[in-house]
Amino acid sequence: MIVALIAACEIGFWVLLAAGLAFRYLLRMPRTGLALLLCEPLLEVVLLVATALDLKNGADPNWTHGLAALYIGYTVGHGHRTMKWLDGHAAHRFGGAPPPVKPPRYGMARARHEGKVWLGTLTGAAVATALLQLAIWYVDDPSRVTSLESWRYAAWRAAGIHGLVALSYAVWPRKAPAGEAEVTLEKEKVHR
Repeated sequence: MIVALIAACEIGFWVLLAAGLAFRYLLRMPRTGLALLLCEPLLEVVLLVATALDLKNGADPNWTHGLAALYIGYTVGHGHRTMKWLDGHAAHRFGGAPPPVKPPRYGMARARHEGKVWLGTLTGAAVATALLQLAIWYVDDPSRVTSLESWRYAAWRAAGIHGLVALSYAVWPRKAPAGEAEVTLEKEKVHR
């Protein structure tokens, strides 16, 4: 049941996002579009309540409950950035706005960008860990929560790997090709 609900929430996320952007830019109804976009967090609340009810009704904690916590954490950590990115592209494509600024490709500006993205992953891992810990306390049976504990380690393992990748951009920054060096310096000034 939980896996189906996670899939439904993911599909619902994209449906609400597409509907919100369509109302905002194609139908020229920005308030309705904003209202649809603001409904996005309700999907995570539904998933959280359903997971808690499943545990309350005596379900054994398993990988589906851990996956639900990671999904909610990911959405909290990266959902806003994803929506902002898509909104910028929709505004450009359908609303006549200038093209969105692309992330920097070279140097320390790229390292800072990757660090900000990693902070989203770190936030997601922290949220997932908090939800998993609450579930562990809620179940209150150490013999039944080993799968939930393993998902905490998975969340932090993913955050650690992403952190190492983000750090590699600072340790070994990519250098711009000779012709792009001047353009890259101007873009770095815009991003600051």
